[in-house]
Amino acid sequence: MQDRPYAPELLQAVAQFLRERVLPATEGALAYQVRVAANALGIAQREAEQGASAQAREAEGLRALLGAETPADLQAANRLLCERIAAGAMDLATPGLLAHLQATTAAKLAIDQPGYSDEP
Repeated sequence: MQDRPYAPELLQAVAQFLRERVLPATEGALAYQVRVAANALGIAQREAEQGASAQAREAEGLRALLGAETPADLQAANRLLCERIAAGAMDLATPGLLAHLQATTAAKLAIDQPGYSDEP
């Protein structure tokens, strides 16, 4: 474990520097690349802050849906869910499936595109 500043704080500081100091001093393709870099740092910051808890909630939801057969690996558990949906063994009438999909999507959007759900 590191002392302060923690990784999310460092990521936020660099992103803020790019947005506030570098972006106004650039134009064209370079400005676009600076904006992309700042946005990537923001995603990395939110992933560091929220990623572990979001994955834990997703794994819990998958265990509730898939039961004792749920693989420990999150990707494998998601593959099993997809296989069951594709085979018709589960659909939106399956208790808890829609809520799980909505919660998982909302958590991913909160990291990748915060404020998306607030848009009209």
